[in-house]
Amino acid sequence: MRVTVILSFLKICIVATYGTPGDDLIMQERNGTTELGDLKRPMEVYEVPIGELHVPPSTTETQSGSSLPPLTSDPSRPVPLQNLPLEDGRQALSPDQRIRGPGSPDEDYLDFGSGVVQSSGDVETCALFHQQCSQDSYCTDYFSGFCCHCRSGYYGNGRHCLPQGIPQRVSGKVQGVLTVGNSLVELGGADLHAYMVVGDGRAFVSLSQVPEHIGQALMPLTPIGGLFGWLFALEMPGHQNGFSLIGAEFSFHTEVTFSPGNERVSIVQEARGLDSLNYLSVDTHIHGDLPFIAPGATVQIEPYTETFQYGASVVTASSVREYTVVSTDGSSETFSFLLHQNVTHGACPHDPPAHPDTLQLRVERVGVLYEAGERSLRYTTANTVGPVRADPALSVNPCTDGTHDCHATALCLPGEGAHFHCQCALGYWGDGHSCYDVDECTMGLSACGSLSQCVNVPGSHHCLCHSGYQTDFDGWTCIDIDECLSQLCHPHASCTNSPGSFQCQCWPGFEGDGFHCLPPSVHSVRPSTQCETSCWRARGQEQAGTRTFPGSPSTNFDQPAPSMPRPQTVCEHWRSSLLEHYGGQPSSYDYMPQCDALGQFQPVQCYGDSTYCWCADRDGREVIGTRSHDAVKPACIPTVAPPTTHLPPRRDVVPPLSGPTLLYAQGQQIGALPLNGAHLDKKKASVLLTLQGSIVVGIVYDCWGKRLYWTDLATQTISRARLEPWAEPETIINTGLISPEGLAVDTVRRMLFWVDSGTDRIEASSLDGSGRRVLFDTDLVSPRAIVVDSTSGTLYWTDWNRDNPKIESSTIEGHNRRVLVHDGIGLPNALTFDPSVNLLCWADAGTKRLECMSPDGTGRREIQNDLSYPFSLVSHGNHFYYSDWRREAVLVLSEDGHRVTDEYLPDYRSHLYGITITSPHCPSG
Repeated sequence: MRVTVILSFLKICIVATYGTPGDDLIMQERNGTTELGDLKRPMEVYEVPIGELHVPPSTTETQSGSSLPPLTSDPSRPVPLQNLPLEDGRQALSPDQRIRGPGSPDEDYLDFGSGVVQSSGDVETCALFHQQCSQDSYCTDYFSGFCCHCRSGYYGNGRHCLPQGIPQRVSGKVQGVLTVGNSLVELGGADLHAYMVVGDGRAFVSLSQVPEHIGQALMPLTPIGGLFGWLFALEMPGHQNGFSLIGAEFSFHTEVTFSPGNERVSIVQEARGLDSLNYLSVDTHIHGDLPFIAPGATVQIEPYTETFQYGASVVTASSVREYTVVSTDGSSETFSFLLHQNVTHGACPHDPPAHPDTLQLRVERVGVLYEAGERSLRYTTANTVGPVRADPALSVNPCTDGTHDCHATALCLPGEGAHFHCQCALGYWGDGHSCYDVDECTMGLSACGSLSQCVNVPGSHHCLCHSGYQTDFDGWTCIDIDECLSQLCHPHASCTNSPGSFQCQCWPGFEGDGFHCLPPSVHSVRPSTQCETSCWRARGQEQAGTRTFPGSPSTNFDQPAPSMPRPQTVCEHWRSSLLEHYGGQPSSYDYMPQCDALGQFQPVQCYGDSTYCWCADRDGREVIGTRSHDAVKPACIPTVAPPTTHLPPRRDVVPPLSGPTLLYAQGQQIGALPLNGAHLDKKKASVLLTLQGSIVVGIVYDCWGKRLYWTDLATQTISRARLEPWAEPETIINTGLISPEGLAVDTVRRMLFWVDSGTDRIEASSLDGSGRRVLFDTDLVSPRAIVVDSTSGTLYWTDWNRDNPKIESSTIEGHNRRVLVHDGIGLPNALTFDPSVNLLCWADAGTKRLECMSPDGTGRREIQNDLSYPFSLVSHGNHFYYSDWRREAVLVLSEDGHRVTDEYLPDYRSHLYGITITSPHCPSG
């Protein structure tokens, strides 16, 4: 009798044939052990059939007295894998590249119920280690172990996968010690930022805070940025770039020897993987000697090629490069350096490589620039990876030289000669010249199940599991959280898990809610009788105020019980404890911590329904100087970034129109609103920059430098960006900040000033963040806004200390500090200086007034007395523009300030913070 069983699992088709005594068997007897012939070939992957599996008969019918166990008639019982020899030279899994003989303690079983090979040996299989793969990959079992492979539409090594065609960012620190001439200089944590247009292989690398004589000498050292060109190079058909081969965890070693001076430099770049936004993190260490390059000189580098040789877990390349130094007098001289590169990474040893042993990287459009005034060093390249000695004609294809017109989120596919085709990347739609994000959530294209919420992100989407569930290894499936494993119940209680929730119940003889259980003699609360009813929360806690007694109306049990939240935050735990302390019924004057939807402390905390309020930091601690009894609550700014569910798909600078434009900060984005005269051109409103995980508060525009500067409360940094296409945001201050808020630029002296309500300081620095110094660190409680009169060199700032609000001034050097206004103000959030009329004006959320005066404090007058909740203010063209927290809008006041002439409400509704105006014409002086 022949019985055929077909098992289908993850595209597997395994046909097992149960033989009869007359069937031929592959099983052979060699030296008393049972083997399967030659088992040296790697196993075929799961995606193809793996042949017929012939199972020997029971022990009584086995050849040569073999003691194989009988075939079970129970299909749910695993069959020992060593009983399944294979035909056609194909093999199943084995821990040591052989099938163990009968009775071996380490047996592999093929579970016919699940279709998964279960191993008790030392082989790592997908069934046990699939979580090591990227959520955008699939796992494949081979004879000696498993490997990860990126899904279609993604590229990488399987453990790290990125969507094809999406621009990629890299960030990290550059440290080391270098010698130039007789000068020894330490690079104390310069910032590295890289931006790669993967669709055409262009790479932009920037190093900030680099001293001038080191910056000049570093210009020829293009290998610092060459790594990123190789990682994300444009791939010719049949060839792969560096990231496709090594992923996001590796060590890149470079040795450079300059000629003719024989200076040597060592570069070590360590990649630490991808962050939550799929961006790469790389730390760079540089040590050695550099040839001297005179200040003002430039460096020119011609296109070049490099041949990379690939081994099992090592990639090497050696070459000689030339560069030309052009002096300020126009003379030039050409030099060279010898380059050795070595990349070590964790390649999967179980899958033979499909790429050639050698690949060639073609690098064109090489640019290098050091800007001494900004202490920044920039490298740009256009990179293509293909076969060695590729046809030079390929280099003229627009995809290769970057002259195509494909969208930044599109792939440029080269054709014959100069022909090419633009194809939008996965997750985008369009003709390739214009690509738009596909909203998988609204179009019904998501992979999210009924237990999750779909959240659209640029080029993809995420699934946010409902409370009580967590994401499985695949990133899409939501599985129940077994809260009982976390031992949340009292030691004298039992825990019962249920889908999306759990329940704690005290043991017999104990009383309580399951989280607190006491013997009856100790418990102070009367237990419920059989005639009482009550509602219970999903956590097993009695819902306060729902217990009823005989004769009372019954509680409405039809209301859905709240689902199990995430593990309690500090705010939620504190709130639960106080609720229990108040017996479930706090009074209108009792303090109950106010938590947001994510369980974080709300920035404003109050006693019950009273007006006795204060600001709280992210840990719930009161911010000194913010407590008040006023009807207007304090202007507290959150310190934790909100979810990114409504952010637009821009992650780079989209320059505003050429005319005057109002820019506004709105948490994680900076918006642009063109001005048509004094009116807001709402139809042309756009997003200038998206900064996920940020809370942008203060913004200011430097007209002469064409840069925007901003403070970020969530990341505790100060950054800037040029207002030009694809400009890379640059962090210039990232230490010593707690709550940076307002900032100002002195356009004459090229200086930056800012206030920090966490450190209670006013500080200054150069526009690149260097030369930082503290101007004031005393008699400040809640500083918020700051402006500068560049003509007179005077600073003005507000402090909304609820006990003593004031407006002060000083020189930009920190001298002649004095209080200008301290009477008749409450919450002076906003401040602006109009040099055209020499007026200092402020908007007060406490008094609801807009007032102006001369810079010396005289001539104070009221402009408007019916504001709602102003936060930031700017004057332009005899009009006032301000952001309002209560209306969540930007408003325009008439020339006399008596009426609102225009209003803009962004589509994404949330608090608006700082505002500023860009102009194509810079003021004189």
